[in-house]
Amino acid sequence: MGLFDIFKKKEVELTKEELQWNKMWDLWTEEKADSPYAELMTYQSEINNGGHDQYFLNVENTGDLEKEMSVLEQILSAKLKENLRKAYQAYLTLEENEDDEDAEEMLEQCDDIFWENEEEINQALEEYASRIQL
Repeated sequence: MGLFDIFKKKEVELTKEELQWNKMWDLWTEEKADSPYAELMTYQSEINNGGHDQYFLNVENTGDLEKEMSVLEQILSAKLKENLRKAYQAYLTLEENEDDEDAEEMLEQCDDIFWENEEEINQALEEYASRIQL
C-alpha cells in the first residue's frame, strides 16, 4: 500500500466551524452571500490576489466600485476605512499618471496595512459564517 492509499483511506472530518466557513465561500461564489459580507469577501479575495490595485480594477470592470466601497465602509473599522480611501486616491492618481512613484508607494503601504489588520476581516467573516445554517 502506497502513501497515497494511506491518505485516501483516512477521511478528514471537518468541524462545524470549518463546514460553515466553506459554505460561506460557496455562497460567495454563487453570489448568494449576504451584504456587506459578500463585499468584504470580494475585497479580501482581491487584495490577497493582487493588492488594492487589482481590487479597484476588477470591481470597476465588473460592478459598481463606488457602491461596493460604500458598503465596505459600513463594516470596516476606522483604520481600514481610512486605508481603503487612501488606496483609492492612490489608484485614481495612478490612472492619471501611471509613473507616479508616490502613488505606487502609497498603494503598497495600503496593501501592507490591510495585511497587518486582516485578522479583523477574518473575525467579521467568522462571525458571519457562524450564523450560516448547514
